[in-house]
Amino acid sequence: MAPYLQLLFGAITLTAIYAVFKSLVFNMHMFQLNGYRFDTHMHWLKKNLGRYAVEYIVFALSFTGLIRKESVMGFCAAALWIAVFALLPENRQKEAKKPLVYTARVKRMIVTCCVLFAAAFAGAVCCLASDRKNLAFLVMGLLCALTPWSVLLANLINKPMEKGINRHYTNDAKRMLKNSPALETIGITGSYGKTSVKFYLYTILRAWTDTLVTPESYNTPMGIVKTIRGSLKATDKIFLCEMGAKWVGDIKELCDIVHPRHGIITALGEQHLESFGSKENIIKTKYELADALPADGRLYVNWDNDVIRANPPKRPFIKYGTREDCDYRACDIKVTPQGTEFKVVSPEGTEEFETRLLGGHSVVNITGAIAAANGFGMALSEMKRYVRRIEAVPHRMQIVNKGAVTIIDDAFNSNPAGCRAALSTLKQMDGDRILVTPGMVELGGREDELNAEFGAYAAECCDRIVLVGEKQTAAIKRGALSAGFPEEKLHTFEQFKDAMAFVYAQKTEKKEIVLLENDLPDNY
Repeated sequence: MAPYLQLLFGAITLTAIYAVFKSLVFNMHMFQLNGYRFDTHMHWLKKNLGRYAVEYIVFALSFTGLIRKESVMGFCAAALWIAVFALLPENRQKEAKKPLVYTARVKRMIVTCCVLFAAAFAGAVCCLASDRKNLAFLVMGLLCALTPWSVLLANLINKPMEKGINRHYTNDAKRMLKNSPALETIGITGSYGKTSVKFYLYTILRAWTDTLVTPESYNTPMGIVKTIRGSLKATDKIFLCEMGAKWVGDIKELCDIVHPRHGIITALGEQHLESFGSKENIIKTKYELADALPADGRLYVNWDNDVIRANPPKRPFIKYGTREDCDYRACDIKVTPQGTEFKVVSPEGTEEFETRLLGGHSVVNITGAIAAANGFGMALSEMKRYVRRIEAVPHRMQIVNKGAVTIIDDAFNSNPAGCRAALSTLKQMDGDRILVTPGMVELGGREDELNAEFGAYAAECCDRIVLVGEKQTAAIKRGALSAGFPEEKLHTFEQFKDAMAFVYAQKTEKKEIVLLENDLPDNY
């Protein structure tokens, strides 16, 4: 091989190593966001084939170089595209909303991938040493092309080991729970509202008795196991365990770990419809919590939820909400600039409450927490000061004041019912009411229809609508315009930062009230 080609090959080899590693990190991030599930990630790869055009061009040019054995043109073209490939992952990964978490599992998968890549690069070097430079480039091109799939291969190789590790940690968590016979576990699930109810209940209970809670949005098997193994104390009396699900059987798996004595079902709706496949599967999965409770356990359900009322649990339950037939009923709700005032009528009597939170749906969630705390023996009168301390869960109807602009941050994982509730709250506010949204996702075949309904209701509640992503929000725009919303007050931007820059640049006589509804994850 000519000296200049040797230098070129060496430089491009180093560039390719960098490129492959950066692409590996990106694809590992996407795999993590897809819940480490093979089927979910395969579906994501199919939907995002366009992202990987450069990888496949690299492979095609490398293969061309192999066919035309002495083609310097093909050799250099492949080298150029590898260099382009090296820069591409940087553009994909900047400003990740939820960066890759380097868990022990991720680190093990990266090591496995690196071993596979090292073996391939060693093969390329052997080809180069035997003066088969085009074959060496083919190997590197193949690496570039297969990097998106290497994560799945590493996961398959590591699967027996991961199962063993998870089994060990899960059994250890079960042992710890078994050694805490005085601990009462309450499982909290629902299509939406579960994190809010969990933290509201924790705020009420934690000063009254020793309480363990799954942090943030920890609601998967390993997240719950990590909480138990890392935070459970001998003095804990109550364990508030949030339970998330995207597939039938997910809640049962969690119940088999923690064996909840009591449960709260905050709502049933069409969130994660893409993975569940049908509303019936959502109902079946969420009610796996009800099925797991002992006969003397308490089950609390949000009786304001239409789906729950139409499909009530098949075991005794306690109803909370705003309807007349609720066991714990919120009434006389008054929204003020400082928050919300309301009363709760319960079997114990009636008590007045104040909260800094806004909206009727926040009151319903607080009422669910009050009902559960009362079931543990805490008097409603004792709860009043703790309810006043309740703060909004980050990105769930969280109020952020920015001078002349008030932000209502409801960006966490939007769903049809949650969107409607947030818009209803916005409608009650005095000011220039602005919706900023990229729309809803994970709604399967009904995504277009539900986004159009979202747009139609937004037309009733908003003075202006700002959409993020022309393609993703087309249905919202169509729904808003069909409901008679003025087209000149509807604006579309491709980037969230541009949308917010537009909002802040507006000068109006009224105070601006901006609702941020949903924020698409990095894998969208």
